[in-house]
Amino acid sequence: MGLTRSEQMSRIRGRDTSPERLLRSALWRAGMRFRLQSRTPYGRPDVVFSKARVAVFLDGCFWHGCPEHYVRPRTRNEFWSSKLLENVERDRRQTLHLEAEGWRICRFWEHQIFESLPGVVEIVRAALQSEEWSPPASWRVVLVDALPGEEDMEQRWLEDLRGTEPRRSVVAKRSTKKWKRSHG
Repeated sequence: MGLTRSEQMSRIRGRDTSPERLLRSALWRAGMRFRLQSRTPYGRPDVVFSKARVAVFLDGCFWHGCPEHYVRPRTRNEFWSSKLLENVERDRRQTLHLEAEGWRICRFWEHQIFESLPGVVEIVRAALQSEEWSPPASWRVVLVDALPGEEDMEQRWLEDLRGTEPRRSVVAKRSTKKWKRSHG
């Protein structure tokens, strides 16, 4: 007998996930010393460089609305839409508040750890070395609408986490594709 949806969701880890462990290991090998989930004025980032005031967040593609990999659940649409929006709004508040306090915020998707870990490490290094470092836009899916009459087509509404870009919409085929894990 299979697990219920609730049982499946309750087994998803919030800390020490494989992407987090891979990132921490790569940062440590690169000579970067950090604290784990250390308290900041606005939350507990996954990796914190307190003295340099650099916070690293590793966001799950499903829970935080990755534009490439977010999959809208087919049931309980109101619940999941609300949950996604809450998560994105919390990410936005944390990012904007910390940046206003002089922190440099690095946000990465879990798939980036598997696809381009060396590039992620270099972005963190750049944030640590330069107070003028500027993060790239951080797009999030904030709403997904199924298109009437089109079973597998949907309209996705995207917002930049920092609000520097206007909201945009993309019409695409519903996809459950996953990222490729590199083994190198």
